[in-house]
Amino acid sequence: SDILIKMQPGDLTPVIRSPIGFHILKLLGRRPQETPVVMVNQTHARHILIKINELTSEDDAHRVIAQIRERIAKGADFAETAKGMSEDASANNGGDLGWLSPGDTVAEFERAMEALMPGQMSQPVQTQFGWHLIQVMERRQVAVDPKELREQARNALREQKFEPAYAEYQQAMASRQRVVD
Repeated sequence: SDILIKMQPGDLTPVIRSPIGFHILKLLGRRPQETPVVMVNQTHARHILIKINELTSEDDAHRVIAQIRERIAKGADFAETAKGMSEDASANNGGDLGWLSPGDTVAEFERAMEALMPGQMSQPVQTQFGWHLIQVMERRQVAVDPKELREQARNALREQKFEPAYAEYQQAMASRQRVVD
């Protein structure tokens, strides 16, 4: 490889000896240096969500998701149960969320999902959306397009800037409301 670095396309090497014999190499051309490939672990997962709202308390939602987990543990089909019980848009697809990359879900969900082996189902997991059961179907490593990485970075920066700006807006609105009252 040291010899090839110094060569121009079309050049021949002198005779080179290696452990498997003698060689003469011709450099046909050079490829442009490529952008480094970034690999990410993706998880194919599905879930069942029971939301907390005016009609369903946190305790009630937890009780329902625990009962669903017990039913699945006794042999009920996860996908069919998700279709009938989940309060998420993914319910029609048996709770299938597709392939998820790091950062695609909220932190609590992602931590619980990452702790599972393919085929395993989580204990009930609480997030800001309610109580979930998560099942990991499979995992893979994929190369991420540099454009996608840039977009993820932009979104992360936008999110970091949004939170303080929104909190400031809420404070301003609360102050304005107190003045009106």
